Amino acid sequence: MKKWGLIVVVTALFGWAVYDFVYEGETKEQVAEGEKMVAEGPATEEADIGLEKGQQAPDFTLQTLSGEEVSLSDYRGEKVMINFWATWCPPCRAEMPDMQEFSSNEAIQVLAVNLTETEASVQGVQDFVDEFGLTFPILLDQDVSVANQYEVNPVPTSVFVDEEGKISSVMLGAMNYDMMVQRMEGM
Repeated sequence: MKKWGLIVVVTALFGWAVYDFVYEGETKEQVAEGEKMVAEGPATEEADIGLEKGQQAPDFTLQTLSGEEVSLSDYRGEKVMINFWATWCPPCRAEMPDMQEFSSNEAIQVLAVNLTETEASVQGVQDFVDEFGLTFPILLDQDVSVANQYEVNPVPTSVFVDEEGKISSVMLGAMNYDMMVQRMEGM
């Protein structure tokens, strides 16, 4: 049991360090992202599924806390922010109030994908949602297959998907409200 506690503490500290680095280095990160931009080619939609800017975001279907099935493709025609998170993650906890405000005030759908396999219980996820008064969909990635599909490391990681279902940007680490708005406006 001590081993798991140590793993959680080390992971949380690493996550917090990434948050500090990303938050302080937003300008450098934006420059790096601009340098990595790839021109869109005439590829078909099916052949152009991937995790790079301009590629079709991989579709997935997960259950919400209330048991409803939700797919990314359900939101085609809308801007979407997919946020991968866990209750034990301090940067995830830090960004949740801003994410709730962002979801409530902006024309974007937030899909919060919880890495449920890493949680003590689903009830703990529900308690977290209740504590923060979250109203956007909480999707349960029971076996972290969607997190693996999106190559998530570390949490939180947010993927911004445009109305056509294409990846606009990926943000590693926690964001504040202004950073979320900036990403959305860049879509």
